[in-house]
Amino acid sequence: MKAYTKYSNKPPRLVFAVFLEYFLTVVIIFSVLLFMSFLNGCGSNAGSDHLADIKSQLVNEKTYSIVLEDMKEEGTFSKNFFHKYLVVLPETSWKTEWMPVAEEYFNTCKPLMGMTLLTRKDGEFDPVAAPPGYAFVGDPEYGRWREGSDGASFWEFYGKYAFFSNLFGGWYHPIYKIDFDGYHKYKKAKKIYFGNKSQYGSSGKIVKQTKPGFYQSRMASVTAKKSSFTDKVNSKIGRTKTSMRSRSGGKGK
Repeated sequence: MKAYTKYSNKPPRLVFAVFLEYFLTVVIIFSVLLFMSFLNGCGSNAGSDHLADIKSQLVNEKTYSIVLEDMKEEGTFSKNFFHKYLVVLPETSWKTEWMPVAEEYFNTCKPLMGMTLLTRKDGEFDPVAAPPGYAFVGDPEYGRWREGSDGASFWEFYGKYAFFSNLFGGWYHPIYKIDFDGYHKYKKAKKIYFGNKSQYGSSGKIVKQTKPGFYQSRMASVTAKKSSFTDKVNSKIGRTKTSMRSRSGGKGK
């Protein structure tokens, strides 16, 4: 009888076949995991939201704001998400190109179109989103309160900040004292302020005027979600009523 190695009592060919099967299984599993990782990376646009890159470019600037100028998503099966920013300094401003962002960050910023995502004032950073220009209001170095013909007080930038409001483009609207007081309360509570009439942000009238296409798409999406939620609630209520009638034997007056 033919002797085999002390390491196995199986024929060499059988040992090789078992090893080959095991090796191929490992390769297949690894390939599937790698492919899934690739899809997830493409779908989420894993990486920086680019605000850190802009901050590094402006490291010597003590005063500026970064506004969410535009946003979009592309793709059907594998989604790609993009932001465009407006960078505002005291005497100049510019818009970035489309920049890929992570899906999670994109979803976080969905309500914030036209809002300041990051502000630096006199070297201090304010990471809480706010309406454009609000972070500089109330500071006499940047401007002053004036009374309009209607008796309402509004903020006026002056000196080297006189063109600040223009540099924010269509996103800037006159800041009245009543709005600033509301903003100040929200800021203390570390909450995002969308205006006393919710005029700022993706669902506000300012976006409706400045980005009508985005606004229509946004409101259609919100309406669809509300409709879906209402349908689910009505369906659940209907099933509950049917169940109650069934338990009561279907009897009525």
